[in-house]
Amino acid sequence: MFAMQRKKILVAIPVFNESAVFQIVQQIKNFDLDVLVIDDGSTMCLHKELTKVENIRMIVHPRNLGYGKTIIDAFQYAINNGYEYLLTIDGDGQHEPMEIQRFLQEIPFFPFDILSGSRYYFSRNIEEKVPRERYIINRKITSIVNRITGFRLTDSFCGFKAYRVEKLKLLHLTEYGYGMPLQLWMQAWKAGLLIREIPVKLIYIDLTKRFHGILENPDTRMQYYKMIIRKELSDAGYHNAPRSRKQAVRY
Repeated sequence: MFAMQRKKILVAIPVFNESAVFQIVQQIKNFDLDVLVIDDGSTMCLHKELTKVENIRMIVHPRNLGYGKTIIDAFQYAINNGYEYLLTIDGDGQHEPMEIQRFLQEIPFFPFDILSGSRYYFSRNIEEKVPRERYIINRKITSIVNRITGFRLTDSFCGFKAYRVEKLKLLHLTEYGYGMPLQLWMQAWKAGLLIREIPVKLIYIDLTKRFHGILENPDTRMQYYKMIIRKELSDAGYHNAPRSRKQAVRY
């Protein structure tokens, strides 16, 4: 425990109109860690209330820029402020804050560069607890990512992660939307980062919760995710990769 406390660790929480963030912040404070909240243009004056919370750092977007942008900002903040490790946890209450301990006890997690939480690590009765359409899309996209990268992921979209900040400097993420994790995986693979999954609780507070806009359509969402993967594969980093790292990918 004492070795862990000497590490400089930041916990980042993306939030958009989610009041659950207040309880999450209070629980994280039990770990005596630095907390960064990225308010992605909330319309409920959430950031004004958050400024009343002691000892947290904040980034406030003047308008909604997207989930991916909040994580990109968290990466840059961690890099700019000399943190060794960054943990990310969603602000909607669908991650259990006390499970941060599972990540902390792994630090330092060398030789790995990213510890990725998986809600689907244990497969028993998953479909009873997850919106079916989301689970199917996650499985299909995760399978594609695994065929390309060899990461052997079981959950490619979980936002509960821990990163070695030094390795984040190798990534050049530009995807502001919900598909940013796919750009992350593809760039992590091209940069030679090592990934390990750890199980986290599967929590879906509202099984009827839906995407908004064009991503509400599952087919459109699937094509959007595939487009991100194709774009990363088309970059020079893939074409210049050793033959042994290239995979035949059909989707």
